[in-house]
Amino acid sequence: MADAGIESNPLLRDFDFPPFDAVEARHVRPGVLALLKKLESDLEELERTVEPSWPKLVEPLEKIVDRLTVVWGMINHLKAVKDTAELRAAIEEVQAEKVKFQLRLGQSKPIYNAFRALQESPDWNLLSDAQKRIVENQIKEAVLSGVALEDGKREEFNKIEQGHENATPEDGPWVITLDAPSFMSVMQHARNRALREEIYRAYVTRASSGDIDNTLIIDQILKLRLEKAKLLGYNNYAEVSMAMKMATVDKAEELLEKLRSASWDAAVQDMEDLKHFAKSQGAQESDDLSHWDIKFWSERLRESKYDINEEELRPFFSLPKVTEGLFNLVRTLFGIEIEAADGLAPVWNSDVRFYCVKDSSGNPIAYFYFDPYSRPSEKRGGAWMDEVVARSRVLSPDGASTRLPIAHMVCNQMPPVGTKPSLMTFREVETVFHEFGHALQHMLTKQDEGLVAGIRGIEWDAVELPSQFMENWCYHRDTLMGIAKHYETGESLPEDVYRKVLAARTFRAGSLSLRQIRFASVDLQLHTKYVPGGPESVYDVDQRVSERTQVLPPLAEDRFLCGFSHIFAGGYAAGYYSYKWAEVLSADAFSAFEDAGLNDSKAVKETGQRFRETILALGGGKAPLQVFIEFRGREPSPEALLRHNGLLPVAA
Repeated sequence: MADAGIESNPLLRDFDFPPFDAVEARHVRPGVLALLKKLESDLEELERTVEPSWPKLVEPLEKIVDRLTVVWGMINHLKAVKDTAELRAAIEEVQAEKVKFQLRLGQSKPIYNAFRALQESPDWNLLSDAQKRIVENQIKEAVLSGVALEDGKREEFNKIEQGHENATPEDGPWVITLDAPSFMSVMQHARNRALREEIYRAYVTRASSGDIDNTLIIDQILKLRLEKAKLLGYNNYAEVSMAMKMATVDKAEELLEKLRSASWDAAVQDMEDLKHFAKSQGAQESDDLSHWDIKFWSERLRESKYDINEEELRPFFSLPKVTEGLFNLVRTLFGIEIEAADGLAPVWNSDVRFYCVKDSSGNPIAYFYFDPYSRPSEKRGGAWMDEVVARSRVLSPDGASTRLPIAHMVCNQMPPVGTKPSLMTFREVETVFHEFGHALQHMLTKQDEGLVAGIRGIEWDAVELPSQFMENWCYHRDTLMGIAKHYETGESLPEDVYRKVLAARTFRAGSLSLRQIRFASVDLQLHTKYVPGGPESVYDVDQRVSERTQVLPPLAEDRFLCGFSHIFAGGYAAGYYSYKWAEVLSADAFSAFEDAGLNDSKAVKETGQRFRETILALGGGKAPLQVFIEFRGREPSPEALLRHNGLLPVAA
């Protein structure tokens, strides 16, 4: 394959909107290698000329970081929405070089020393909040990426960081799963109890025996994480994880305990309800329900209580109606207009829509792409939002104004068929609202410092606040009834169906809450108190935690940890609690609108404006707790989440 000419390589062009239609697999290797070479020399130049001042340190650094983020973001995005074997191979070829450059950048002594000098200089007090946070974050991140280590220790650290650099699809190491969708279907719907038991036992012991036993790998991971923590001067890995988060270990544990005690009685009651229901259906196992019965009987109980079939709701949720309702909602809440701008920017598929976001005076403040339909041959499943470019003063094209933020939102819905629009399940409606919440925080930012604009620099456990906040509106009567119109007849969703949707929201909330708390608590225990190679195994820890978080204790042979990829292969190590943490923040934020009065349009607009000026505008430029207090007038409380989940004891 001839290297595409560097001059004509679309990855290296300057652009207002990325040339998504022009980038091909053949551009990746030459483009990325040329870019890294250029950035390497920019970095050397910066290290040679750096001074502890904003223009001589942060501005050139932002240019380096941003260039890599934007170009790599384009390539990664195309891999997710327009995948080919050639593209994957091309990315694999340059991945190691990119990681090497990032480690080199993260461990740059001259840059680290300049940031420390800036922090100690008389100029420190002249910096804005956002600028101070950039400096503090850069110092913290550099320390966490091993900058302060002596050479021998740094080599040891980099070895830990790079892990399996020789992993290949042919030779492994691999992650083996019992596919979740098929497992769930059997658990929920198979009437053959012996089959359910067989599949359940296989599922909770997957990857825990013979050649594919992850036990030793888990211990090795925990051991390396503990070593990394000690190298960096922390007591345990949870402290390393929390260094870049909103919570602390104590605060996370305290929240989990509050939620656990509030959920326990409700979960016990859930179990009683299942037993009664199974008995009423003549089930022999009703007095002795086991793990492989819970999902099956829960599903039967849900059907009998709420009788909602997701598929039957689809005709009421057509994509054009849903987006129209969503755009109307954000106009009311945040005073913005969303206009179609198709044709203004190149797209990667003809189904992709492009929109411009304008403020109340009609000035453009952001843009976003929306890629709604599934394309199984080239597009990965799920739904996500990401940045294309962030708002930035330094990178503004004309040097006078500000570069405007651009986001993309990707979903996987049924495509339209003939004249029939894309019809959605209620879950998919929630998903669009969720991802748009992320996009709003990226697009409505008022930060001009690119390194903390939009979703950049926001702590991991606070980043889900706006997205989960937006989901709450799907249950708000006026909002939902405004979008739930039958696509052929125009009739509204029947009132009794709306009530069922609302009631189903709190179905088995206690049990579902405890399930998440078990995962979060085991994760924290393993990263704080657990001693790799000590007297207690990781499974002992799980059994101990489960005594307080599971009404039905796990089987003795339960090895679910061997498949707990969130914390061993994903980004959630000592961070699984953040799902619950963010739920607390988002429910509490929504309760500000409830307190103001959801039917009082003036109060809703005022509260929406405050949400926009704090949570959505300040981005990573201020500590998230301060931002939350500015919006809510106090620290977050779990009360609203418990109330929304029906877990608050009702006064007699």
